[in-house]
Amino acid sequence: MNGAGNPFDTPQIRAEFPFAQAVDVWPGVRRITAPNPGLMTGPGTNTYLVGSRQVLVIDPACDAPAHLDAIKRAADGAITAVLVTHAHPDHAPGARELARDCGVPVYGSGIALAGVSTPGFAPDRVLADNDILPSDAGPLRALCTPGHAADHICYLLETQRLMFAGDHLMDGTTVVIAPPDGDMAAYLASLRRLQQEPVERIAPGHGRLMEGAQATLQQVIDHRLAREAAILAALREEAGRSIPDLVAELYVAVPKALHALAELSVYAHLIKLAAEGRAQGDGRAALWRRIV
Repeated sequence: MNGAGNPFDTPQIRAEFPFAQAVDVWPGVRRITAPNPGLMTGPGTNTYLVGSRQVLVIDPACDAPAHLDAIKRAADGAITAVLVTHAHPDHAPGARELARDCGVPVYGSGIALAGVSTPGFAPDRVLADNDILPSDAGPLRALCTPGHAADHICYLLETQRLMFAGDHLMDGTTVVIAPPDGDMAAYLASLRRLQQEPVERIAPGHGRLMEGAQATLQQVIDHRLAREAAILAALREEAGRSIPDLVAELYVAVPKALHALAELSVYAHLIKLAAEGRAQGDGRAALWRRIV
């Protein structure tokens, strides 16, 4: 996905997010950027190494040999487990090969995705909410956070109040909620759950470390609820409206190249509104109307 015309593969971004190099982003935490930059992945997927003597690898991302070699080189034989936030194909493909090479298990959710997923991916060990994984940087606690994907897990380094957020939160933008695995009601519930956790900073799956985690969580909740209110207001009681029609009206400030992604999130909002008895429609291609 890199090359000419990619806004996330410029010399400035590559200097900050070099491929195949471990960059210190927090005490005891290093980041290696996967070589998959693009509109959906930003500078590339962030692979995190937590610890130095007892290393947990979060989201090995792609299975490019140079990327996996860089992870193994940085860990210097100390990898004890591979963790996956979710099974989307920009986060999980490298997990199985890295775990096999290092003789360690893959941890993740036991929920199988119905939509876009890494072919054949399944963890060796299924994590439950609040399970603890040890590292010499401190224990990581698994937080089951469905919403972006049904199998999504964030990992909280509690001693540092640092959360590895996968695609639950992202630097500089909102995440796509794409049915059937993306669920807007679940996403909002997971955001509110994280407000009750001791999170101060976020290590996202794409982009820079984010301080002010609690303010960010509230901003995302407010944004999603405002978008929902705008969608509801744009619906009519009698004549239905299509999702592309709603996106064209409500996403004027968003480049048209991203409207197909916006349609997915609008659909997720409509499914939530329908479940609450406030909208009616039958599928992404349907005409939707407001229920009063």
